[in-house]
Amino acid sequence: MPRSARSLAGPAAILTSLALLAACSPGTAEPAEGEASGAPNLGDLTVQLSWVKNAEFAGEYFAIENGYFADAGFGEVTLTPGPAATETIVASGEALVGLSSPVAAAPVNIEQDAGLRIIGTTYQKNPFTILSLAENAIETPEDLVGKTIGVQTGGNDTLFAALLEVNGIDPADVDIVPVGYDPSELTNGNVDGFFAFLTNEAITVELAGFDTVNLPLADNGLPFMTESFIVTEDSIENEREALKAFLHAEILGWRDAIADPEESARLAVEEYGADLELEMDKEVRQAEEQVDLISTEETDANGLLTISDELVEANIETLAVAGFDITAEELFDLSLLEEVYDEHPELLE
Repeated sequence: MPRSARSLAGPAAILTSLALLAACSPGTAEPAEGEASGAPNLGDLTVQLSWVKNAEFAGEYFAIENGYFADAGFGEVTLTPGPAATETIVASGEALVGLSSPVAAAPVNIEQDAGLRIIGTTYQKNPFTILSLAENAIETPEDLVGKTIGVQTGGNDTLFAALLEVNGIDPADVDIVPVGYDPSELTNGNVDGFFAFLTNEAITVELAGFDTVNLPLADNGLPFMTESFIVTEDSIENEREALKAFLHAEILGWRDAIADPEESARLAVEEYGADLELEMDKEVRQAEEQVDLISTEETDANGLLTISDELVEANIETLAVAGFDITAEELFDLSLLEEVYDEHPELLE
């Protein structure tokens, strides 16, 4: 399945959509029915995903299937597939939580003062990559010079520009061509490199029988996180218990997903993404390989979804390179996750 650039629409497009949706009423808390006995009534829950329902969201699937959201007090749980302008949807109140990234949320806060905050993250390390074939390998940023690189507009072009900037490469020395999300542009020889996801197109091309080489952005100057949970300042103040309950359920769901990649893939292929004609082999590989992006030495010490001070600082520095001047306090609020682990120390066991 071709990979989207997430909700990294250009700031102008995001802000236009934000203005159009500003009048929409929040859709995050209808009265719940049939929630677990003794659980608080937190109402229904809407989560805006960043992409289609593949194995990337296995933690959410497990949290539903194993009753963690219900045990927390939520009624009906709606996982809305992307790609979408997640920041707009969350800011307008259509979803309580969205899956996004610092690179997507920061410009909306800067330009619109949207009050979005990241309260935790699934992927500690982003999986963006420049994918190439071994016969014409792009192994270092310097190898980009003189090459034709296929980059999707609407967000990935911004990231690619930042990759060139941080590595001191003049964009004029690279032939950048707009492409869609079909990696056949690479395998057919139309481009030398293709902006991709390590856990998506890179696997697809490899499973098609090609020898591939990856140039991961995270290892070459852009170590930003992604699949981060974004919410509004208003919800932090007024729906704090619901957000903490959400994080608790997510932690439990992701523990299960990490422990069982095959079931993660099955839930995507046969249940949540059944209409997408996903391939089981590819989804199993994705579920396996994303574990290293989610579970790290830092999360082993501090807990799943946590964000260390060092990682926050690295992301703020990455944003500065991309041209977004914002402080950690203007983008992150990790107090809820700290409270969840303080109140549930068994989650660290």
